Amino acid sequence: MSTTTFFIPSVNLMGRGCLTDAVQQIAERGWRKALVVTDAPLVRTGLVGRVTELLGQHGVTSVVFDHVKPNPNVANVEDGLALLQSSGCDAVISLGGGSPHDCAKAIALVAANGGHITDYEGVDKSAKPQLPLVAINTTAGTASEMTRFCIITDDRRHVKMAIVDKHTTPVLSVNDPELMAGMPAALTAATGMDALTHAIEAYVSTAATPITDACALQAITLVGRHLRQAVQHGDDLIAREQMAYAQFLAGMAFNNASLGYVHAMAHQLGGFYDLPHGVCNAILLPHVQAFNARVAGRRLADVGQALGVDVRGLDAQAGADCALQAIRELARDVGIPSGTGELGAREADIPTLAANAMKDACGATNPVQPTFEEVCEIYRAAL
Repeated sequence: MSTTTFFIPSVNLMGRGCLTDAVQQIAERGWRKALVVTDAPLVRTGLVGRVTELLGQHGVTSVVFDHVKPNPNVANVEDGLALLQSSGCDAVISLGGGSPHDCAKAIALVAANGGHITDYEGVDKSAKPQLPLVAINTTAGTASEMTRFCIITDDRRHVKMAIVDKHTTPVLSVNDPELMAGMPAALTAATGMDALTHAIEAYVSTAATPITDACALQAITLVGRHLRQAVQHGDDLIAREQMAYAQFLAGMAFNNASLGYVHAMAHQLGGFYDLPHGVCNAILLPHVQAFNARVAGRRLADVGQALGVDVRGLDAQAGADCALQAIRELARDVGIPSGTGELGAREADIPTLAANAMKDACGATNPVQPTFEEVCEIYRAAL
């Protein structure tokens, strides 16, 4: 009998207004000074100032590192680590979406283990837990606030490194939908489709379990019901809250069942062209799942059912086709581009992209392992 392990932060706060509870819990843990890892746009909105003020009111001083790029890179990690060490911080707080969370994980991991972030590419390369990390989420998509996944761009190689390590799991995750209400429609769409990709890839993964299946299917259902509303009416806190639950459930699924070739291929597009991760996932999702349908048709039919399609009486392939159509319709309705060519991807680069995708750790649990030529063909179909 094989053994499975289920990873999740020890404490997870959900719901409107939970930021206040989070700051109280941070103070109770006894940390003296925190490095707040975020990005410049969130500083301009005033949210970073609000959080640091709350921390100060509870006796926790902080220093802000706000230079995180949309695709955080090695230089971001090194600069943030230098600030943490020179400031004497004993904890890290990430504030934002996947980019600040991933950068904060990398900073905290190297702070505790030494070396260079490139030393930790792959699965469980660290020796001990990272510096304590609290992840306060402002988007509904990546689930990085609660996973052991950390994606950092290595500009020298033009690739995104997949760091999958149990020691990068935050000790506390925070999902307050009030912090998500101001998220622009395009970002809402991209992050929401990212959550859908997480759930679908986890559901068809070779490492799926009954626990991850339950999380994935519920996540897919919630995305199908609420993403359009969240994109069209960003101030709808009910839709925002349901999307927060959806992305968290999807995170629970892929954090334990892992992912597949959508992510393995999207990482290369992001690393090579500096493109938005969620959009790359959304474009690739139906193409990769069309390839997977040869072995995962029945599971993809379940995906269609979760998205609201009646697949009763259909065989596996027909059910999978319905799911793929539902995915395409949702992507179209929320404004996702139809192909990667619209983002600047070039056919001449496909061999390099495919070669790198086949080395990505996320591809290991895809339901069928593609050949180099098949990966190239999927990239071409998605142009």
